[in-house]
Amino acid sequence: MSGQDPFYPERAPIDAYGNSGFRFAGTSHRGSLLVLPSGIYGWPPVTPDEFVPDVFSRVFWQAKEIDFLLLGTGKQRLAPPPEVSKAFEKAGVGLEIMDTGAACRTFNVLLGEERAVAAALLAVE
Repeated sequence: MSGQDPFYPERAPIDAYGNSGFRFAGTSHRGSLLVLPSGIYGWPPVTPDEFVPDVFSRVFWQAKEIDFLLLGTGKQRLAPPPEVSKAFEKAGVGLEIMDTGAACRTFNVLLGEERAVAAALLAVE
């Protein structure tokens, strides 16, 4: 895991998405996001083609605090490669795949319910 500090030190609702970024907690970020119990981080993937187990390593390090991860795959729902699903199964973290908009909306509802949810969100135009 890199020493990257979170942009925001806890989970927060996603206020808006689009224009290649997100708004949350009174701030904005250009690019993809990883929202975990430890905070909100910039996330390198730009397309679903970049989904490999290693890009989810920060999720797996916090697996004990996460029941499932919402994976926002951009403008449309696209399944990740089988090795990604297997890595989530091995870590004991559920994986729910949807387009980024649906993932943001679902994340906000589940966060409001204080569920142990995380999100990996690809930025969309």
